[in-house]
Amino acid sequence: MSERVFERAYRHLDAVTALFVAVLLISNVASSKIVLLGPFTFDGGTILFPLSYIFGDILTEVYGYARSRRVIWLGFISAALMSVTFMIVGSLPAAPDWPYQEAYDQILGLTPRIVLASLIAYWGGSFANAYVLARMKVWTRGRWLWTRTIGSTLVGQAVDTGLFVTLAFWGVFPGLGSLILSNYVFKCAVEVVFTPLTYAITGWLKQQEQEDYFDVATDFNPFRIQPVSR
Repeated sequence: MSERVFERAYRHLDAVTALFVAVLLISNVASSKIVLLGPFTFDGGTILFPLSYIFGDILTEVYGYARSRRVIWLGFISAALMSVTFMIVGSLPAAPDWPYQEAYDQILGLTPRIVLASLIAYWGGSFANAYVLARMKVWTRGRWLWTRTIGSTLVGQAVDTGLFVTLAFWGVFPGLGSLILSNYVFKCAVEVVFTPLTYAITGWLKQQEQEDYFDVATDFNPFRIQPVSR
């Protein structure tokens, strides 16, 4: 069944979209530093990046997969534009009286490999997360929200973390298994800890928007960008 071309107005969809993209971009910049926190070793973006999955859960749970799909693509395009801009600026000659080119290159001088790994991992993980949550919502008939927010994160983060660390650091960074496991456990733990907040926000949004979308007849093709109605 094809999706109907119609888009109703929402009060808070733009704000949720903006926060989702902001978290994505900020975490990408913060990921330039590898940090050690107790037994965990992970890139700095991991502190904030799990929130993008929480926003992704909220988007899919309240507004449906098709609207979440458009937001995922918006985040993808924004992240690609940011990365390309950093690389172009880094390649331009520095002003004679600006002594920070080396610092810029070390922090923001992204390599094509890191950029490609980040974009592929984000794309794969975000769509896996949205797909699993949308499917589980139909299967559970909208009950047990925690099962699909946590379940979708377990799948999405496995795809995201596995792809990024492997593509970005294979043959370069020792101990990939430890890095993948640390990132994965930390990100999933954040989702679990924030479950009560996810419940509160989704409940509030459903009431505010008068929306609780079920993806019963949705086309889950990630490349189809088209608005839908109830």
